[in-house]
Amino acid sequence: MNTVIKSIVYLIVAFTVVFYGGAYVLPPEARVERAVEIAAPPEKVFAIAGDLRRVPEWSPWVEADPATVFTFEGEPGVGQAMRWASNNPLVGNGSEKVTEFVPNERLATEIDYGEFGTATSTITLAAEGTGTKLTRSFLSPLPGVVDRWAGLMIDGSVGAEYEKGLARLKALAEAQ
Repeated sequence: MNTVIKSIVYLIVAFTVVFYGGAYVLPPEARVERAVEIAAPPEKVFAIAGDLRRVPEWSPWVEADPATVFTFEGEPGVGQAMRWASNNPLVGNGSEKVTEFVPNERLATEIDYGEFGTATSTITLAAEGTGTKLTRSFLSPLPGVVDRWAGLMIDGSVGAEYEKGLARLKALAEAQ
């Protein structure tokens, strides 16, 4: 009986050491990056991707909850903001604000997911022949132990959604 209790205690201690120690070996931030080639010039693509009011046209999260309510402030450029509200936990509530705006080249935003934290998103455009290579990236700090373990799944989940969104943006830009 005494050996069983010692084994359980050792197992709990080992698990705790691996869980907490392992978390500090994991990256302190989550990074996701996806790219797509679009058969349209950068100015045409940026007219869609660089205006937060157009996000509902190509965002994959709208598909998850078509009843999402969006509100917008400002014109395209630094300071333009978007807020969304949804009862669907996959979409939730949050806001996004443009922090960098270089027409036809780069858009950077700060995203606030409320209790789920913050992130930075960038969209970079590069002319490729007669088309455009659009690269979208996501960077989010992972401050806690559980956050760092959860960060192992972010590339798969956010990356898959980015791929859907980029496919929709590509179709939209190529159709116009």
